[in-house]
Formats: sequence, C-alpha cells, structure tokens
Amino acid sequence: MGAERMPTRSTRRAVASITAQLAALDAMTVAELAVKWAELFSQPTRSRNKAHLRKRLAWRIQELAEGGLSERARARIEELAADAPVRWRKRKKAADIERVLRRDPRLPEPGTVITRVYKGTQYRVTIQPNGFQYGDQRYRSLSKIARQITGTHWNGFLFFGLIRRPGPEAET
Repeated sequence: MGAERMPTRSTRRAVASITAQLAALDAMTVAELAVKWAELFSQPTRSRNKAHLRKRLAWRIQELAEGGLSERARARIEELAADAPVRWRKRKKAADIERVLRRDPRLPEPGTVITRVYKGTQYRVTIQPNGFQYGDQRYRSLSKIARQITGTHWNGFLFFGLIRRPGPEAET
C-alpha cells in the first residue's frame, strides 16, 4: 500500500472554512440567505423557500471552493440536453432578466396614485417602478400594504380595485 499524504495546514484550514460556511447556512434567516445568494450568484434570488436556498447555496460554496464541472462534463451535458425535455434545459439569462423586468399588466404606470377608502379612512399608495410607496415606507407587494391597513390577508389587487372578483354575472 502506498503512503497517504497528510493534508497541509492550508488544506485543513480551507476545509474548515467550507464546513463553517455550510454550518452557518442552517442558522440564517430567509433574508440572510437571500443576501448570501446575491453575494455568491451575483444576482438576486426570486425564491423565498429556505430549504431550496440553503441547498443551492451549499452547492455554490462547494463549487467555488472545489471548482465546478469540467469542460468535458459541460460539453457532454450540452450534447445530451438537445434530447432533453424543454423544461429540463437551462434557461437563457436574458429571458430570466426580461421576465423579472416585465411589469404586471394589472398595474398602472409608475407615479400613479391609487386610493382606497377603508372604514372611513382614505389610503393612498404610489406605484413605483420596483414596488409601492405607502406612507414613508416602500413595499414590494400590494397585499402587504392591504394587510398593514386591514390586519387580515387580502389580495392587494382586489383590495385596491385593480381587479374585480368574478361574480355570477361574469359567467354569462
């Protein structure tokens, strides 16, 4: 049998660093995981699923430390992907960016102020390019604003009258 080499001090330190980073993921909140995602992937995450974020971040930490797939493996994946179902193929980055930047068609143009009278009080929300301004705070969701106002769950588009709940007359 050949003699096995003892890992060097720098190798042990690197492995300990990876182990510590992976262990730290378990203690992070979803918001902290999203920040770590942006740091490691250089783009924001759309997911708020804690388990998914932890798994993908753990993979990325190890990939950066150990190296990713070889060029040969990548070429083989691309070769096999031609026969794979469309849903398995990697999305194009430009399409992802376009989808993120596309505005919801139910929303008025940025700068528009929408109002709602609720229990005798008028509430005003300004549509922003990337969210909503209500009072002195910015929100990403109309539903969060509706919940802030009412204290209960609401569809924000429904609460502010941007969509109508279908009734029996809509079925004809």
